Amino acid sequence: MGGGSQQTETGEPCSGRAEGVYTWEEVKSHCSRNDQWLVINRKVYNITQWAKRHPGGSRVISHYAGEDATEAFIAFHPDLKFVQKFLKPLLIGELAATEPNQDPNKNAAIIRDFSNLREQVEKDGLFRTQPLFFCLHLGHIVLLDALAWLMVWFYGTSWTLTLLCATMLAIAQSQAGWLQHDFGHLSVFRNSRWNHLAHKFIIGHLKGASACWWNHRHFQHHAKPNIFRKDPDVNMLNVFVVGAVQPVEYGIKKIKHMPYNRQHQYFYLLGPPLLIPVYFLYQIMQTMFSRREWGDLAWSMSYYLRYFFCYIPLYGPLGAFALITFVRFLESHWFVWVTQMSHLPMDIDYEKHQDWLSMQLQATCNIEQSFFNDWFSGHLNFQIEHHLFPTMPRHNYHRVAPQVHELCKKHGIPYEVKTLWRVFIFIFFSSLRTSGELWLDAYLHK
Repeated sequence: MGGGSQQTETGEPCSGRAEGVYTWEEVKSHCSRNDQWLVINRKVYNITQWAKRHPGGSRVISHYAGEDATEAFIAFHPDLKFVQKFLKPLLIGELAATEPNQDPNKNAAIIRDFSNLREQVEKDGLFRTQPLFFCLHLGHIVLLDALAWLMVWFYGTSWTLTLLCATMLAIAQSQAGWLQHDFGHLSVFRNSRWNHLAHKFIIGHLKGASACWWNHRHFQHHAKPNIFRKDPDVNMLNVFVVGAVQPVEYGIKKIKHMPYNRQHQYFYLLGPPLLIPVYFLYQIMQTMFSRREWGDLAWSMSYYLRYFFCYIPLYGPLGAFALITFVRFLESHWFVWVTQMSHLPMDIDYEKHQDWLSMQLQATCNIEQSFFNDWFSGHLNFQIEHHLFPTMPRHNYHRVAPQVHELCKKHGIPYEVKTLWRVFIFIFFSSLRTSGELWLDAYLHK
Protein backbone atom coordinates (compact mmCIF):
# COMPACT_ATOMS: atom_id res chain seq x y z
CA MET A 1 0.00 0.00 0.00
CA GLY A 2 3.03 2.27 0.20
CA GLY A 3 2.06 4.22 3.31
CA GLY A 4 5.39 3.80 5.05
CA SER A 5 7.36 5.33 2.20
CA GLN A 6 6.05 8.90 2.66
CA GLN A 7 8.21 11.53 4.28
CA THR A 8 7.56 14.36 6.66
CA GLU A 9 8.72 17.95 6.14
CA THR A 10 11.88 17.14 8.03
CA GLY A 11 12.81 14.63 5.33
CA GLU A 12 12.59 11.66 7.64
CA PRO A 13 10.53 8.64 6.61
CA CYS A 14 7.14 8.29 8.27
CA SER A 15 7.01 5.45 10.73
CA GLY A 16 4.58 2.62 10.08
CA ARG A 17 4.53 -0.69 8.34
CA ALA A 18 5.36 -0.79 4.66
CA GLU A 19 1.94 -2.17 3.81
CA GLY A 20 0.27 0.89 5.32
CA VAL A 21 -1.62 -0.78 8.15
CA TYR A 22 -1.45 1.19 11.38
CA THR A 23 -2.52 1.13 15.01
CA TRP A 24 -4.02 4.03 16.91
CA GLU A 25 -0.78 4.37 18.84
CA GLU A 26 1.10 4.90 15.59
CA VAL A 27 -1.42 7.47 14.38
CA LYS A 28 -1.28 9.36 17.66
CA SER A 29 2.48 9.70 17.41
CA HIS A 30 2.09 11.87 14.29
CA CYS A 31 0.68 15.01 15.84
CA SER A 32 3.54 17.50 15.71
CA ARG A 33 3.60 20.63 13.58
CA ASN A 34 5.79 19.03 10.91
CA ASP A 35 4.30 15.54 11.00
CA GLN A 36 0.52 15.20 10.99
CA TRP A 37 -1.69 12.19 10.36
CA LEU A 38 -5.39 11.76 10.93
CA VAL A 39 -8.05 9.10 10.40
CA ILE A 40 -11.30 9.40 8.45
CA ASN A 41 -13.53 6.33 8.17
CA ARG A 42 -10.63 4.08 9.19
CA LYS A 43 -8.41 5.45 6.41
CA VAL A 44 -5.12 7.04 7.47
CA TYR A 45 -4.06 10.29 5.79
CA ASN A 46 -0.84 12.28 5.96
CA ILE A 47 -1.99 15.93 6.01
CA THR A 48 1.38 17.50 6.81
CA GLN A 49 1.71 19.37 3.52
CA TRP A 50 -2.00 19.67 2.71
CA ALA A 51 -2.76 21.52 5.97
CA LYS A 52 -1.16 24.67 4.55
CA ARG A 53 -3.55 24.61 1.59
CA HIS A 54 -6.68 23.64 3.50
CA PRO A 55 -9.47 26.11 2.58
CA GLY A 56 -10.62 26.36 6.20
CA GLY A 57 -7.09 27.21 7.34
CA SER A 58 -4.20 25.06 8.47
CA ARG A 59 -5.05 25.17 12.14
CA VAL A 60 -8.55 23.74 11.97
CA ILE A 61 -7.39 20.52 10.30
CA SER A 62 -4.18 20.38 12.35
CA HIS A 63 -6.25 20.37 15.54
CA TYR A 64 -7.21 16.79 14.62
CA ALA A 65 -3.67 15.57 13.98
CA GLY A 66 -3.20 12.17 15.60
CA GLU A 67 -6.98 11.70 15.98
CA ASP A 68 -10.06 10.32 14.33
CA ALA A 69 -11.51 13.25 12.36
CA THR A 70 -14.46 11.40 10.81
CA GLU A 71 -17.23 13.22 12.66
CA ALA A 72 -15.69 16.66 12.10
CA PHE A 73 -15.08 15.85 8.42
CA ILE A 74 -18.74 14.92 7.90
CA ALA A 75 -20.00 17.92 9.90
CA PHE A 76 -18.05 20.54 7.97
CA HIS A 77 -18.45 19.29 4.38
CA PRO A 78 -21.92 19.28 2.80
CA ASP A 79 -20.63 17.60 -0.38
CA LEU A 80 -18.53 14.65 0.76
CA LYS A 81 -18.01 13.27 -2.75
CA PHE A 82 -16.45 16.55 -3.88
CA VAL A 83 -13.91 16.72 -1.05
CA GLN A 84 -13.02 13.04 -1.33
CA LYS A 85 -10.86 13.82 -4.37
CA PHE A 86 -8.62 15.98 -2.21
CA LEU A 87 -8.15 13.10 0.22
CA LYS A 88 -6.99 10.49 -2.29
CA PRO A 89 -3.42 11.84 -2.74
CA LEU A 90 -3.04 12.01 1.04
CA LEU A 91 -4.00 8.39 1.73
CA ILE A 92 -1.17 6.34 3.25
CA GLY A 93 -3.01 3.33 4.59
CA GLU A 94 -5.71 2.20 6.99
CA LEU A 95 -6.24 1.06 10.54
CA ALA A 96 -5.42 -2.54 11.37
CA ALA A 97 -8.45 -4.83 11.41
CA THR A 98 -8.01 -5.36 15.14
CA GLU A 99 -8.24 -1.61 15.87
CA PRO A 100 -11.56 0.02 16.87
CA ASN A 101 -13.21 2.54 14.55
CA GLN A 102 -12.54 5.50 16.85
CA ASP A 103 -9.91 6.68 19.31
CA PRO A 104 -10.02 4.71 22.58
CA ASN A 105 -11.08 7.87 24.47
CA LYS A 106 -14.27 8.25 22.44
CA ASN A 107 -17.62 6.59 23.15
CA ALA A 108 -18.48 4.18 20.33
CA ALA A 109 -22.16 3.95 21.28
CA ILE A 110 -22.61 7.73 21.21
CA ILE A 111 -20.81 7.98 17.87
CA ARG A 112 -23.03 5.27 16.40
CA ASP A 113 -26.26 6.81 17.67
CA PHE A 114 -25.32 10.30 16.51
CA SER A 115 -24.43 8.95 13.07
CA ASN A 116 -27.86 7.34 12.89
CA LEU A 117 -29.47 10.61 13.93
CA ARG A 118 -27.62 12.50 11.20
CA GLU A 119 -28.75 9.98 8.59
CA GLN A 120 -32.36 10.38 9.73
CA VAL A 121 -32.08 14.16 9.71
CA GLU A 122 -30.78 14.07 6.13
CA LYS A 123 -33.67 11.79 5.08
CA ASP A 124 -36.12 14.22 6.69
CA GLY A 125 -34.77 17.00 4.48
CA LEU A 126 -33.53 19.22 7.29
CA PHE A 127 -30.43 20.17 5.32
CA ARG A 128 -32.58 21.67 2.55
CA THR A 129 -32.86 25.44 2.43
CA GLN A 130 -35.92 27.66 2.20
CA PRO A 131 -34.68 30.39 -0.20
CA LEU A 132 -37.43 32.83 0.81
CA PHE A 133 -36.17 32.87 4.40
CA PHE A 134 -32.72 34.13 3.41
CA CYS A 135 -34.08 36.50 0.75
CA LEU A 136 -36.30 38.18 3.33
CA HIS A 137 -33.44 38.32 5.81
CA LEU A 138 -31.17 40.00 3.27
CA GLY A 139 -34.01 42.31 2.28
CA HIS A 140 -34.56 43.65 5.77
CA ILE A 141 -30.80 44.31 6.14
CA VAL A 142 -30.63 46.31 2.89
CA LEU A 143 -33.85 48.14 3.78
CA LEU A 144 -32.53 49.21 7.19
CA ASP A 145 -29.25 50.34 5.65
CA ALA A 146 -31.03 52.40 2.98
CA LEU A 147 -33.61 53.91 5.35
CA ALA A 148 -30.89 55.03 7.76
CA TRP A 149 -29.22 57.09 5.04
CA LEU A 150 -32.44 58.37 3.48
CA MET A 151 -33.66 59.56 6.88
CA VAL A 152 -30.71 61.85 7.58
CA TRP A 153 -30.49 62.91 3.93
CA PHE A 154 -34.12 64.07 3.88
CA TYR A 155 -34.66 65.27 7.44
CA GLY A 156 -31.24 66.44 8.57
CA THR A 157 -28.44 65.39 10.90
CA SER A 158 -29.81 66.38 14.29
CA TRP A 159 -28.55 64.48 17.32
CA THR A 160 -31.82 62.57 17.59
CA LEU A 161 -31.85 61.50 13.96
CA THR A 162 -28.14 60.67 14.04
CA LEU A 163 -28.66 58.43 17.05
CA LEU A 164 -31.58 56.73 15.29
CA CYS A 165 -29.47 56.37 12.13
CA ALA A 166 -26.63 54.77 14.12
CA THR A 167 -29.06 52.36 15.77
CA MET A 168 -30.51 51.31 12.42
CA LEU A 169 -27.05 50.82 10.95
CA ALA A 170 -25.97 48.78 13.99
CA ILE A 171 -29.01 46.53 13.61
CA ALA A 172 -28.24 46.07 9.91
CA GLN A 173 -24.60 45.29 10.67
CA SER A 174 -25.46 42.76 13.37
CA GLN A 175 -28.04 41.02 11.22
CA ALA A 176 -25.60 40.98 8.30
CA GLY A 177 -23.18 39.29 10.68
CA TRP A 178 -25.64 36.47 11.29
CA LEU A 179 -26.36 36.21 7.54
CA GLN A 180 -22.69 35.99 6.52
CA HIS A 181 -22.39 33.29 9.17
CA ASP A 182 -24.98 31.23 7.25
CA PHE A 183 -23.13 31.52 3.95
CA GLY A 184 -19.78 30.92 5.65
CA HIS A 185 -21.07 27.59 6.90
CA LEU A 186 -22.23 26.64 3.37
CA SER A 187 -25.77 26.24 4.66
CA VAL A 188 -27.70 28.24 2.04
CA PHE A 189 -26.84 27.08 -1.48
CA ARG A 190 -26.19 23.50 -2.53
CA ASN A 191 -23.21 24.67 -4.58
CA SER A 192 -20.31 25.65 -2.31
CA ARG A 193 -19.03 28.20 -4.82
CA TRP A 194 -22.26 30.19 -4.60
CA ASN A 195 -22.02 30.10 -0.81
CA HIS A 196 -18.44 31.37 -0.94
CA LEU A 197 -19.34 34.18 -3.36
CA ALA A 198 -22.36 35.27 -1.30
CA HIS A 199 -20.23 35.07 1.84
CA LYS A 200 -17.63 37.44 0.38
CA PHE A 201 -20.36 39.86 -0.68
CA ILE A 202 -22.14 39.89 2.69
CA ILE A 203 -19.10 40.02 4.96
CA GLY A 204 -17.07 42.19 2.58
CA HIS A 205 -19.41 44.66 0.88
CA LEU A 206 -22.08 44.84 3.58
CA LYS A 207 -19.76 44.69 6.61
CA GLY A 208 -16.24 45.65 5.50
CA ALA A 209 -14.64 42.48 6.89
CA SER A 210 -12.80 39.47 5.45
CA ALA A 211 -14.17 36.03 4.56
CA CYS A 212 -10.69 34.49 4.85
CA TRP A 213 -10.21 35.90 8.34
CA TRP A 214 -13.64 34.66 9.43
CA ASN A 215 -13.13 31.15 8.00
CA HIS A 216 -9.75 30.61 9.61
CA ARG A 217 -10.96 31.85 12.98
CA HIS A 218 -14.51 30.54 13.20
CA PHE A 219 -13.96 26.98 12.02
CA GLN A 220 -11.35 26.47 14.73
CA HIS A 221 -14.03 27.39 17.24
CA HIS A 222 -16.39 24.80 15.79
CA ALA A 223 -13.75 22.10 15.54
CA LYS A 224 -12.68 22.41 19.17
CA PRO A 225 -15.09 24.66 21.11
CA ASN A 226 -13.96 25.99 24.49
CA ILE A 227 -10.64 24.15 24.24
CA PHE A 228 -7.58 26.18 25.19
CA ARG A 229 -4.95 26.66 22.48
CA LYS A 230 -7.40 25.43 19.84
CA ASP A 231 -10.48 27.63 20.12
CA PRO A 232 -9.57 31.30 19.44
CA ASP A 233 -12.77 32.41 21.16
CA VAL A 234 -11.32 31.47 24.56
CA ASN A 235 -7.98 33.05 23.75
CA MET A 236 -8.39 36.13 25.94
CA LEU A 237 -4.83 37.47 25.43
CA ASN A 238 -4.22 37.34 29.18
CA VAL A 239 -6.85 40.06 29.70
CA PHE A 240 -9.40 37.63 31.17
CA VAL A 241 -9.25 34.16 32.71
CA VAL A 242 -12.23 31.91 32.00
CA GLY A 243 -13.58 28.58 33.19
CA ALA A 244 -12.34 26.72 36.24
CA VAL A 245 -8.99 25.40 34.97
CA GLN A 246 -7.22 28.46 33.54
CA PRO A 247 -7.71 30.71 36.60
CA VAL A 248 -6.17 28.14 38.95
CA GLU A 249 -3.32 27.50 36.52
CA TYR A 250 -2.56 31.23 36.27
CA GLY A 251 -2.84 31.64 40.02
CA ILE A 252 -0.42 28.81 40.79
CA LYS A 253 2.06 30.22 38.25
CA LYS A 254 1.62 33.69 39.82
CA ILE A 255 0.55 35.19 36.50
CA LYS A 256 -1.01 38.61 37.06
CA HIS A 257 -1.26 40.55 33.82
CA MET A 258 -4.53 42.00 35.10
CA PRO A 259 -6.35 42.07 38.45
CA TYR A 260 -8.43 39.06 37.42
CA ASN A 261 -10.46 39.09 40.60
CA ARG A 262 -12.03 42.29 39.22
CA GLN A 263 -12.50 41.08 35.64
CA HIS A 264 -16.29 41.05 35.99
CA GLN A 265 -15.99 44.81 36.49
CA TYR A 266 -13.41 45.85 33.90
CA PHE A 267 -15.03 43.53 31.35
CA TYR A 268 -17.48 46.34 30.56
CA LEU A 269 -14.59 48.61 29.55
CA LEU A 270 -12.37 46.16 27.65
CA GLY A 271 -14.76 43.50 26.31
CA PRO A 272 -17.90 44.57 24.45
CA PRO A 273 -16.79 48.15 23.62
CA LEU A 274 -13.46 47.23 22.00
CA LEU A 275 -13.85 43.77 20.43
CA ILE A 276 -15.13 44.78 16.99
CA PRO A 277 -13.94 48.43 16.70
CA VAL A 278 -10.37 47.66 17.80
CA TYR A 279 -9.36 44.02 18.14
CA PHE A 280 -11.29 42.52 15.22
CA LEU A 281 -10.48 45.48 12.96
CA TYR A 282 -6.77 45.00 13.61
CA GLN A 283 -7.01 41.24 13.07
CA ILE A 284 -8.96 41.63 9.83
CA MET A 285 -6.53 44.11 8.31
CA GLN A 286 -3.51 42.14 9.50
CA THR A 287 -4.93 38.93 7.99
CA MET A 288 -5.74 40.45 4.61
CA PHE A 289 -2.31 42.01 4.19
CA SER A 290 -0.20 39.20 5.69
CA ARG A 291 -2.01 36.52 3.66
CA ARG A 292 -2.25 38.77 0.60
CA GLU A 293 -5.98 38.30 0.38
CA TRP A 294 -6.39 41.10 -2.16
CA GLY A 295 -9.86 39.91 -3.16
CA ASP A 296 -11.09 40.21 0.42
CA LEU A 297 -9.40 43.61 0.67
CA ALA A 298 -11.25 44.80 -2.45
CA TRP A 299 -14.60 43.64 -1.04
CA SER A 300 -13.84 45.31 2.28
CA MET A 301 -12.81 48.60 0.68
CA SER A 302 -15.99 48.61 -1.39
CA TYR A 303 -17.95 48.83 1.86
CA TYR A 304 -15.94 51.75 3.20
CA LEU A 305 -16.01 53.60 -0.13
CA ARG A 306 -19.79 53.25 -0.29
CA TYR A 307 -20.22 54.29 3.33
CA PHE A 308 -18.01 57.40 3.15
CA PHE A 309 -19.44 58.38 -0.23
CA CYS A 310 -22.90 58.41 1.37
CA TYR A 311 -22.09 60.00 4.73
CA ILE A 312 -19.19 62.44 4.19
CA PRO A 313 -21.47 64.91 2.33
CA LEU A 314 -23.78 64.84 5.35
CA TYR A 315 -21.35 64.77 8.29
CA GLY A 316 -17.95 65.61 6.87
CA PRO A 317 -14.93 63.26 7.11
CA LEU A 318 -14.57 63.38 10.89
CA GLY A 319 -18.29 63.14 11.52
CA ALA A 320 -18.67 60.17 9.17
CA PHE A 321 -15.74 58.44 10.89
CA ALA A 322 -17.26 59.12 14.32
CA LEU A 323 -20.60 57.72 13.15
CA ILE A 324 -19.17 54.43 11.86
CA THR A 325 -17.09 54.07 15.03
CA PHE A 326 -20.21 54.47 17.16
CA VAL A 327 -22.05 51.94 14.98
CA ARG A 328 -19.21 49.44 15.52
CA PHE A 329 -19.36 50.18 19.24
CA LEU A 330 -23.08 49.29 19.34
CA GLU A 331 -22.61 46.24 17.13
CA SER A 332 -19.74 45.01 19.28
CA HIS A 333 -21.92 44.93 22.39
CA TRP A 334 -24.59 42.97 20.54
CA PHE A 335 -22.04 40.53 19.15
CA VAL A 336 -20.35 39.86 22.49
CA TRP A 337 -23.60 39.24 24.35
CA VAL A 338 -24.86 36.77 21.75
CA THR A 339 -21.64 34.87 21.09
CA GLN A 340 -20.71 34.46 24.74
CA MET A 341 -24.13 33.57 26.12
CA SER A 342 -23.95 29.97 24.90
CA HIS A 343 -20.27 29.20 25.61
CA LEU A 344 -18.86 31.20 28.51
CA PRO A 345 -21.14 29.58 31.12
CA MET A 346 -20.05 26.12 29.94
CA ASP A 347 -16.97 23.95 30.52
CA ILE A 348 -13.69 25.48 29.29
CA ASP A 349 -10.66 23.20 29.46
CA TYR A 350 -7.78 21.61 27.59
CA GLU A 351 -8.20 18.88 24.98
CA LYS A 352 -10.03 15.76 26.17
CA HIS A 353 -10.40 13.95 22.80
CA GLN A 354 -14.14 13.42 23.16
CA ASP A 355 -16.63 12.28 20.55
CA TRP A 356 -18.40 15.02 18.55
CA LEU A 357 -21.67 15.00 20.52
CA SER A 358 -20.05 15.01 23.96
CA MET A 359 -17.52 17.70 23.03
CA GLN A 360 -20.12 20.06 21.58
CA LEU A 361 -22.64 19.60 24.40
CA GLN A 362 -19.97 20.15 27.02
CA ALA A 363 -19.11 23.52 25.47
CA THR A 364 -22.54 24.81 24.41
CA CYS A 365 -25.99 25.53 25.75
CA ASN A 366 -29.21 26.80 24.20
CA ILE A 367 -31.28 29.89 24.90
CA GLU A 368 -35.03 29.43 24.93
CA GLN A 369 -36.88 29.96 21.67
CA SER A 370 -39.00 33.00 20.87
CA PHE A 371 -39.41 35.15 17.77
CA PHE A 372 -37.26 37.88 19.32
CA ASN A 373 -34.55 35.50 20.54
CA ASP A 374 -34.37 33.83 17.12
CA TRP A 375 -34.01 37.19 15.36
CA PHE A 376 -31.76 38.81 17.96
CA SER A 377 -29.26 35.95 17.92
CA GLY A 378 -29.53 34.87 14.30
CA HIS A 379 -30.93 31.56 15.59
CA LEU A 380 -27.73 31.02 17.57
CA ASN A 381 -29.97 30.53 20.57
CA PHE A 382 -30.01 26.99 19.12
CA GLN A 383 -26.26 26.83 19.63
CA ILE A 384 -26.27 23.09 20.38
CA GLU A 385 -27.95 22.16 17.11
CA HIS A 386 -25.81 24.61 15.18
CA HIS A 387 -22.60 23.10 16.56
CA LEU A 388 -23.74 19.54 15.91
CA PHE A 389 -24.93 20.33 12.37
CA PRO A 390 -23.03 23.44 11.23
CA THR A 391 -24.14 23.12 7.57
CA MET A 392 -27.86 22.90 8.46
CA PRO A 393 -29.96 25.96 7.50
CA ARG A 394 -30.79 27.76 10.71
CA HIS A 395 -34.54 27.79 10.12
CA ASN A 396 -34.49 24.02 10.74
CA TYR A 397 -32.71 24.03 14.11
CA HIS A 398 -35.97 23.97 16.05
CA ARG A 399 -37.08 20.89 14.11
CA VAL A 400 -34.03 18.80 15.00
CA ALA A 401 -33.76 20.04 18.61
CA PRO A 402 -36.21 17.51 20.14
CA GLN A 403 -34.32 14.61 18.54
CA VAL A 404 -30.99 15.92 19.83
CA HIS A 405 -32.51 16.32 23.28
CA GLU A 406 -33.73 12.72 23.27
CA LEU A 407 -30.31 11.43 22.22
CA CYS A 408 -28.62 13.38 24.99
CA LYS A 409 -31.12 12.05 27.51
CA LYS A 410 -30.42 8.49 26.37
CA HIS A 411 -26.69 8.85 27.04
CA GLY A 412 -26.95 11.02 30.14
CA ILE A 413 -25.43 14.09 28.49
CA PRO A 414 -26.71 17.41 29.93
CA TYR A 415 -28.75 19.41 27.41
CA GLU A 416 -28.99 22.89 28.90
CA VAL A 417 -31.56 25.51 27.90
CA LYS A 418 -31.45 28.90 29.65
CA THR A 419 -33.48 32.09 29.48
CA LEU A 420 -31.88 35.05 27.73
CA TRP A 421 -31.75 37.28 30.82
CA ARG A 422 -30.64 34.49 33.12
CA VAL A 423 -27.63 33.69 30.96
CA PHE A 424 -26.66 37.36 30.59
CA ILE A 425 -26.68 37.79 34.34
CA PHE A 426 -24.83 34.50 34.85
CA ILE A 427 -22.00 35.43 32.48
CA PHE A 428 -21.05 38.64 34.19
CA PHE A 429 -22.19 38.22 37.78
CA SER A 430 -21.31 34.56 38.21
CA SER A 431 -19.03 33.12 35.53
CA LEU A 432 -16.44 35.91 35.29
CA ARG A 433 -16.62 36.67 39.01
CA THR A 434 -16.19 32.99 39.96
CA SER A 435 -13.22 32.56 37.62
CA GLY A 436 -11.63 35.67 39.09
CA GLU A 437 -12.10 34.39 42.63
CA LEU A 438 -10.56 31.04 41.69
CA TRP A 439 -7.53 32.89 40.34
CA LEU A 440 -7.15 35.03 43.45
CA ASP A 441 -7.40 32.05 45.78
CA ALA A 442 -4.77 30.11 43.81
CA TYR A 443 -2.57 33.22 43.50
CA LEU A 444 -2.58 33.86 47.24
CA HIS A 445 -2.66 30.35 48.70
CA LYS A 446 -1.23 27.79 46.26
